[in-house]
Amino acid sequence: MAFKTDIEIAQETPMRPIGEIAREAGIEERFLEPYGSYKAKVDYQLLRQVQRPDGKLILVTAINPTPAGEGKTTTTIGLADALRRLGKKSMVALREPSLGPVFGIKGGAAGGGYAQVVPMEDINLHFTGDFHAIGAANNLLAALLDNHIYQGNALHIDPRRITWKRCVDMNDRQLRFVTDGLGGRVNGVPREDGYDITVASEIMAVLCLASDIPDLKERLARMIVGYTYDEQPVTAGDLRAQGAMAALLKDALKPNLVQTLEHTPAFVHGGPFANIAHGCNSATATRMAMRLSDYTVTEAGFGADLGAEKFLDIKCRMANLHPDCVVIVATARALKYNGGVPKTETGIENLEALKAGLPNLLRHVSNITNVFHLPCVVAINRFPQDTEAELNLIAAECRKLGVNVALSEVWGKGGAGGAALAQEVLRLCDKPNDFTFAYELCGSIEEKITAIVRKIYGGRDVTYTKNAAKQIKQLTNLGFGELPVCMAKTQYSLTDDASLLGAPTDFTVTVKNVKVSAGAGFIVVMTGDIMTMPGLPKMPAAEKIDVDENGVISGLF
Repeated sequence: MAFKTDIEIAQETPMRPIGEIAREAGIEERFLEPYGSYKAKVDYQLLRQVQRPDGKLILVTAINPTPAGEGKTTTTIGLADALRRLGKKSMVALREPSLGPVFGIKGGAAGGGYAQVVPMEDINLHFTGDFHAIGAANNLLAALLDNHIYQGNALHIDPRRITWKRCVDMNDRQLRFVTDGLGGRVNGVPREDGYDITVASEIMAVLCLASDIPDLKERLARMIVGYTYDEQPVTAGDLRAQGAMAALLKDALKPNLVQTLEHTPAFVHGGPFANIAHGCNSATATRMAMRLSDYTVTEAGFGADLGAEKFLDIKCRMANLHPDCVVIVATARALKYNGGVPKTETGIENLEALKAGLPNLLRHVSNITNVFHLPCVVAINRFPQDTEAELNLIAAECRKLGVNVALSEVWGKGGAGGAALAQEVLRLCDKPNDFTFAYELCGSIEEKITAIVRKIYGGRDVTYTKNAAKQIKQLTNLGFGELPVCMAKTQYSLTDDASLLGAPTDFTVTVKNVKVSAGAGFIVVMTGDIMTMPGLPKMPAAEKIDVDENGVISGLF
């Protein structure tokens, strides 16, 4: 039996005009800025003028990602559709996809099967131009910085200590390290430079945490671009760059409204890198969805050790959000992979391997319930090959921690396949909770790092390179010691070693570099071999993407 591809399903499903979706969501026409027939921006002034109690907030996260797949975005969208089928006023809030992964190995990020946001092609490609605006603002700052040095360097910036990089929204390893300013005096000052992918730009994180244009400009002005010869920070504000950057970003600051295949209103806005930033859609989009709906379903990047931890410790803290329920997505296939089974054999029943891989899921469950004190349900994204024995084993082990399991079949059935999950989510949302952060801001940078490693990852200790220790001391002396920490580590393991699957214990995490994202308002802690400019695989997804004479795109997934 041949299955339809995601893009075929999306193109065959009729969309409703975005004005109708907005009216059903309670968005007045004065706040709506259409971008064609099926997408629009919504003015953030709505939050100040629409007086309505905020609805419930549901966070969807997952186990550590594996090649076998989990389906977090698909579950998020399907759950919102399922809640709407039950008569609830629901909305979904998601990140925007980056062009780099779309053309690389990951593909798009608009869901899958019959649980998608549409127009799928637009969302996965240029959409409303937000990422282009962020890239332009990022590179404007880089140009102003280098021009300042060329024009006499009144701020005494040390060219060897410039921390601001240029960016492009593409996986291009060739640009990780470059030398620019060559060709003689009139062509600039020669120096070593590099590019990040646009989603790794601090401007992306700033945009996703800013509440309005004044807040945006204040955050942009605080961003550190480098250091002087006497090691004092130089900011975008010192270069008087924040006004021009904000002018480029004024429309990108507004959330994008689209719809699911079942016409549930959806905000898709922002997309900070889930390693060196907090990996969530914009705080404004989340707050707007909560203001307009009774149930907002949103997701966090990668596994719960990265995405959920940052959503809860950074985004919720800064945006004053209080989640009502957490959904942890897993698949039997991914759990068997964690238990040592090769990807090619994950479709075969193997209870021993499943039992060996379950600790990864149970660690995430325990973190949500025992560290953050939030009610939780495990959503098993069901595959046809999953056996009853495997599903019963997962459910039995989760029940030992007081957590229920609900099957999710939204990929093949849309919202109808998420009915059981939606019922459990509704039950949990009615329960009071004592949401708690994993650490307090008043602790030192080292204390906060240790709290995450021990409480969330299950590790024993943290070691610091000589350079990292020096950076922590400098940042503390500069007054950044009480900011939250944003851990950058591999998404594939609870440790900083991607090869250690399951739920290792008694390990040590090595911190290699520490820097401040002063505009975003957090400390970035680099472990392992995290790259801010990915490369393309041997067979990029771009090789299968095409467009016909009628402008119909194929090959996106």
